[in-house]
Amino acid sequence: MLELEKGYPSVNKTFRIPVHVVDQLEKLAGEYNTSVNKVVIQCLEYSLENIAPSENKK
Repeated sequence: MLELEKGYPSVNKTFRIPVHVVDQLEKLAGEYNTSVNKVVIQCLEYSLENIAPSENKK
C-alpha cells in the first residue's frame, strides 16, 4: 500500500523514463487516486532502502 508524506523540501530534476514504465506509474497513481510524482517518490525511496550492497563497493 502506498504511504505518502507531505511537506518536505524538494528540488526539480528531469529524468528520461521509458514509456512502458510511465504507463505503469500512471496506472498505479490512478488506482490510488494520487499523483505520478508521489508514486515515483515512494518507488525510489523503497528501492534505495532495499538495494543490495554491491560486492565491488569499497
